[in-house]
Amino acid sequence: MNILCLIKQVPDSLEVRMGSDLTLQRDFVAQVLNHADESAVELALQLRDKHGGKVTALTMGPPGAEGTLRELISRNADDAVLLTDKAFAGADTLATARALAAAAKVLGPFDLLLFGRRAADGETGQVGPMTAALMGIPCIANITSAEFTEENILTARQLTETGTVLWEAKPPCALTLCEWSYALRLPTMGGLRKAKQAAVRIMTPADIDMEDLTKIGLKGSPTRVTRIDARSGGVKPTKWVTVDEAIEVVKGMCP
Repeated sequence: MNILCLIKQVPDSLEVRMGSDLTLQRDFVAQVLNHADESAVELALQLRDKHGGKVTALTMGPPGAEGTLRELISRNADDAVLLTDKAFAGADTLATARALAAAAKVLGPFDLLLFGRRAADGETGQVGPMTAALMGIPCIANITSAEFTEENILTARQLTETGTVLWEAKPPCALTLCEWSYALRLPTMGGLRKAKQAAVRIMTPADIDMEDLTKIGLKGSPTRVTRIDARSGGVKPTKWVTVDEAIEVVKGMCP
């Protein structure tokens, strides 16, 4: 079983700084593995341990993201790949998905692609489904658990607003994992030694057949941040009203 974990490094802080081009600035704060991605990695490792195969961790980011990939090798991932180039910078969700899909096609084929359902610094939940769509494979979002049957059918439990839904899918397919669905294992001494010596594969746009730089990064992003508004912190004053008063307020808001 060949599994690809597509992970993201996010700021370890609630503070956000934007550059002059209104893209997120990351250099001023420590970076950590996105929480939902921890579940994706642990599920991949458990499936590999049970069914055999290989787990590859892939991320797109600055050169410093190599540290997060080595951390995953210390937790028993088999391989790590870093997409890094100035041309990737400033990507929105679609431009990111294009790059990830292109890399997966070059590195694959894969039986299963695993994502966290959302990134703590973006909260869109779009990259996983977009990547799967670009690759022409099904994607099941908001998964809390998954397993392969003896017939090689993936069964996945999806969290919804009203409960859970059990899905079945044939590989190749993709899943996006909910936060805390799986607790990521700790590094081992052998894993730490392996991580120190491992060769993280570096890939550029040319390596993933993305020579058209208008499709990736800021140039390939159809959406842009045009304004940032600060939200005041603290507790705002509250006015207590009766039910009848609340009804009158709502009526006044209706056309």
